[in-house]
Amino acid sequence: MPGAPCIISVAITGSVPRKKDNPALPVTTSEQIESTHAAYEAGAALVHVHVRNADETPSSDPEKFAAFQDGIRKHCPDIIVQFSTGGRGRALDARGAMLHLKPDMASLATGSVNFPTIVYENPPDFVRSLAVTMRDGGIKPEIEVFDLAMLTNTADLVAEGLILPPPHVQFVFGVKHALPPRRDILEFEVKLLRELLPGATWTAAGIGRHQFEVARWALEMGGHCRTGLEDNIRLDRTTLAPSNAALVAHVARMCAEHDRPVATAAEARRLLGLPPAR
Repeated sequence: MPGAPCIISVAITGSVPRKKDNPALPVTTSEQIESTHAAYEAGAALVHVHVRNADETPSSDPEKFAAFQDGIRKHCPDIIVQFSTGGRGRALDARGAMLHLKPDMASLATGSVNFPTIVYENPPDFVRSLAVTMRDGGIKPEIEVFDLAMLTNTADLVAEGLILPPPHVQFVFGVKHALPPRRDILEFEVKLLRELLPGATWTAAGIGRHQFEVARWALEMGGHCRTGLEDNIRLDRTTLAPSNAALVAHVARMCAEHDRPVATAAEARRLLGLPPAR
């Protein structure tokens, strides 16, 4: 009997890699829409979005987020759109500037952590403010867990009513100075997640050369998978992929090998407790 459907998320661009490192990296709005459409047809049900300025630096411009969201809705009406509120190259007060557009989801890291060359800063008051904005706007957060405290912080925010249950959590492995890519750590975190937040859903993401190894763990443990050029080339520029769609197709084949059907966008919405596409 087949296992539970697996939601494949695709992180199409990110904020660090440049197009010169991989010509397939989509940075303009039209490139991002085209790449997302291809990834959707390959099996992605959720797209994680960063946008870029003309010089490819990270952007907080709401008009760019709006242009992407409007454009992708014409091609993939039911895909789950998730905006990044991540901090590379963006000031704290700008990181939620596009949430008035009410995407289906937005990322939310619930604590600070060291990255290879910076501190990924998420002060408590800032996290609470973003959580309230998402809650009041009907936007489901995807909790990004780069260390254990972010999981316990999430449980506190749920208990306070700032995040509505059940939450969706993404465990991230392979960022230097954060969680190392070890299955026993994922197993511990999933066990703790079930204790602290019964009914929560979860995804696991591996960075660079760990991407497919972490995806395999998630498939075997009943979780969901994330792939995409953002993760594939951030730290390991020797594992460049031809496209986001190619990465999604590879994970879809892994799903078949593990007897996990690939979730459609409509199924993913039900699994995550999201309303049908507007």
